[in-house]
Amino acid sequence: MEPQEIREGYLVKKGTVLNTWKAVWVVLSDDAVEFYKKKTDHSPKGMIPLKEAELISPCQDFGKRELVFKVTTEKKQDHFFQASHIEEREHWVKDIKRAITCIQGGRQFARKSTRRSIHLPEKVNLSELYILMKDQDDGVKELKLEQGNRVFNHCFTGATVVEWLIAKGKARNSPEALMLATGLMNEGLLQPAGDLSKERVESADHIAFLEDTKALYYFADSGFFCEGYSSDEDVLMKEEFRGNIIKQGCLLKQGHRRKNWKVRKFVLRDDPAFMHYYDPTKSDNPLGSIHLRGSVVTAVEYVPDAKKQDVNGNLFEIITSDEVHYFLQGATAEERKEWITAVQEVSKSGK
Repeated sequence: MEPQEIREGYLVKKGTVLNTWKAVWVVLSDDAVEFYKKKTDHSPKGMIPLKEAELISPCQDFGKRELVFKVTTEKKQDHFFQASHIEEREHWVKDIKRAITCIQGGRQFARKSTRRSIHLPEKVNLSELYILMKDQDDGVKELKLEQGNRVFNHCFTGATVVEWLIAKGKARNSPEALMLATGLMNEGLLQPAGDLSKERVESADHIAFLEDTKALYYFADSGFFCEGYSSDEDVLMKEEFRGNIIKQGCLLKQGHRRKNWKVRKFVLRDDPAFMHYYDPTKSDNPLGSIHLRGSVVTAVEYVPDAKKQDVNGNLFEIITSDEVHYFLQGATAEERKEWITAVQEVSKSGK
């Protein structure tokens, strides 16, 4: 019987020989993970058998690289993949685990060691909890908070996290809430925003969550940025990052000068309406931004100057108010439709 495809899409993969990270097209079947240099390639660049494989998520072997998961084969070869956002990683992890479990007849793998070290109940799914916390209506409110001569956007205090966990029935009391909050930090889902919280993390004094309302934190894949004086290298200073993230993920984008197609991570924000695009292998600072106010987005059947082998359908075009054309390519017709709808809504309502 032919292996059944379960999931496919773009992920960033670490090279097995060189330490380079590259965007690849990944196909998960019921017994293996195949990866291709391009979606249009007929033969895979590599194949990872899932029989006797082990999956670790989240995997924090690479410091600032968040959203990484690791698949270790029966022969103890490690393969590292990085998703573009938390929900995407959770979908991949869930389906790969299901495939492994089906092959192995119900055997469950041990969770990451940090979970055991802080004695969290096994039934607690920190990634699911994180998604609930990020809910725009019912989650932890992201605020604009001033401290010293700096303004922190999209952040909150540690005390707020603890209060939310208790109010939503996720923890019975403060010590339990503190344990959950520490688990979220250990797995890189919560990040320290100011000098005080960074100092506390480095000294392993997590009581900052409870006792100090001046210790600020932010969600790992949120629109956090800081204005004013800062010694931080990773600070973003632009108004255009202020909006809520409406949609994110990888698309193919045609270059403006060379006309070649490359995988880019896109983040769509509202109010102000912007779409930033990143090199998914780095994902620190955007390569560029598209101001969507007054823009037009439409599905197109062909792209001028495009080579046939580069185009696999599902094309759409964004024309900005100052007449700049962007050609993008979704992986499926459904994905193209979702992006067009989201961009249309943001461009109508956004500043």
